[in-house]
Amino acid sequence: TTFFRSIFRVLPLLLVLSPVNSSSCTMGNKTAEIRVKYENILSHDIDELVNMSAEYRDRCCKNKKHEHSKVFFCNDTQEIESLQSMACNMLKFFNKQKIIKEFRWKAALVSCGTLQVLQCKCERHKKEKVCMQINTHNNEDRETGEQSKKKCNHEFCELKENISSLRSCWNKFEKIISR
Repeated sequence: TTFFRSIFRVLPLLLVLSPVNSSSCTMGNKTAEIRVKYENILSHDIDELVNMSAEYRDRCCKNKKHEHSKVFFCNDTQEIESLQSMACNMLKFFNKQKIIKEFRWKAALVSCGTLQVLQCKCERHKKEKVCMQINTHNNEDRETGEQSKKKCNHEFCELKENISSLRSCWNKFEKIISR
């Protein structure tokens, strides 16, 4: 019985000390594999998305910070979780009609690519349906929705901020896994 008592004393301690694994990513320690996939495919898509983001300027994005926009930071030692939450958040813009469709598709492609490379899932599985949609549909048939020029498009600004955060977090993570 002393043996069991000692185990049951250690067990709760291990549960307290183990990091809270709220992340549903399975890639974790396979950094070499992540780097290869990132450098060969995803980094190019991210660059294209950032260039698109620069092309589609919105006069409002610079002028004021949005009270209701959710800003993501790339947390030290939790880059994978940060990238996961950024990617999942970016998927919510996929059906926003005020944002040019081509831009939404590219943002979703990068989000799904990030989730795929890190082998992550979103908390809300509805968002992952977007990834299935992107993989099954050929986006040649996309129409170019016209950006609304009359008023500020806060969703567009929020998506641009998200893209910028995602890119800088990937850059930071790449430096870490390249060591």
